[in-house]
Amino acid sequence: MNTKILLILAMLAAPAAHAAYKCKDEKGVTHIGDTPPAACANVVMYEVSRSGTVLRKIDPTPTGDQIKAKMEEKARAEEAAKAAAEQRRKDRALLATYSSEKDIDTSRDINLKPIEGRIKSVQDRIVAVDKRIAEYEAELEFYQAGKSGKGGKGGKGGKTTQAPAQLQADYDRAKAERVSLDKSLVDYGKEMQEVRARYETDKVRWVELKQMHREGKLDLRDPREIEAAKKSVEQKAGTGNKQKYNIYIVPSR
Repeated sequence: MNTKILLILAMLAAPAAHAAYKCKDEKGVTHIGDTPPAACANVVMYEVSRSGTVLRKIDPTPTGDQIKAKMEEKARAEEAAKAAAEQRRKDRALLATYSSEKDIDTSRDINLKPIEGRIKSVQDRIVAVDKRIAEYEAELEFYQAGKSGKGGKGGKGGKTTQAPAQLQADYDRAKAERVSLDKSLVDYGKEMQEVRARYETDKVRWVELKQMHREGKLDLRDPREIEAAKKSVEQKAGTGNKQKYNIYIVPSR
């Protein structure tokens, strides 16, 4: 009895034991061998039985460059998927936030108001600083012309008199503040341009999304959800009756 079992097992194992390896190289030449032929190293190879039945497919071992290229391609695909997901999030938020182009303009103006207020404050401060600088310059010129009569050899002799150190320090400080105020005006101006540009971009995108909605071409779901939904529809309708459809997914207002 045991002998029969061993014989059956040996017969079952025989096809695998007599399997061969087969492939077509880069030039289309077929190679077959009891062991993997050297010419099959860089192409897909098949393990086949003596009757020609494919037992398994053996992919070529990738080279270091191929592994690196595959990893880079995967990283690019992941980055693209991440960017697409972020764009879908922004689109959903955009459509949920505004119901018209006028809403976008109103929001823009509201966000510009504080910046305009800061610009007005800087401009008022500039007027005050310029006035103080003019006063300092007049007093410094008074000393330089030797007309102050405040001590020493100045005044009647026409010789210059050294201005007080505090006066010079106050003047330098006012000039430095004036430079800082000018920079603030430039920065606030750039900030206003950025706000306007951001809202203009949002408006253009909002109009695009609305147009896609009207045309039935807007679907803000994850691609995996879309694919699963398509498969579900195809299964219900039959594999030979594939349907085209678009679904508009946006939080209702």
